[in-house]
Formats: sequence, C-alpha cells, structure tokens
Amino acid sequence: MNKLDDLLAASRLNELLHKKEVEEKNKNTLLWVLAVIGAVAAVAAIAYAVYRYFTPDYLEDFEDDFDDDFDDDFFDDDDDDEDDDE
Repeated sequence: MNKLDDLLAASRLNELLHKKEVEEKNKNTLLWVLAVIGAVAAVAAIAYAVYRYFTPDYLEDFEDDFDDDFDDDFFDDDDDDEDDDE
C-alpha cells in the first residue's frame, strides 16, 4: 500500500508540475504577442512622425496669402468711405 501511495503522490506532483509548465507557456506566448503588437505600433508611430516632418504644409501658406489679401481689400474700402464722407 505504501508503494501505491508513493506512486499516486508522484503522479499528482507530476500533474501539478505539468500544469505550471502549461501556464508558463501561455504567459510566455501572451508576452510575445504583446511585444510584437508594441513593436508594430512603435514603427507605425515613427513612420507617421517622419511623414509629418517631411511633408510641407501647403494649407498654412494658402491661409496666410488669403488673410493678407483680405486685409488689404478691407482697409482700402474703409479709406474710400472716409474720403466720400468729407
């Protein structure tokens, strides 16, 4: 009976060790998946930053030109109105 108890205890111990190995393997797989996702996100962020740095901003130049023309026309009209009043 003693040998049978030893055999059952060894079998339970083996099952517990095997469960720990499976859990550790799952944790390791999850860690690798998260590492790959993080690396892809980092590369995408760097690529976007480089793209934004090297792409000229045409809209800003257009708005500056438009504002200058509008201001000139607006102030010219005010000067003409003041001359007509006198």
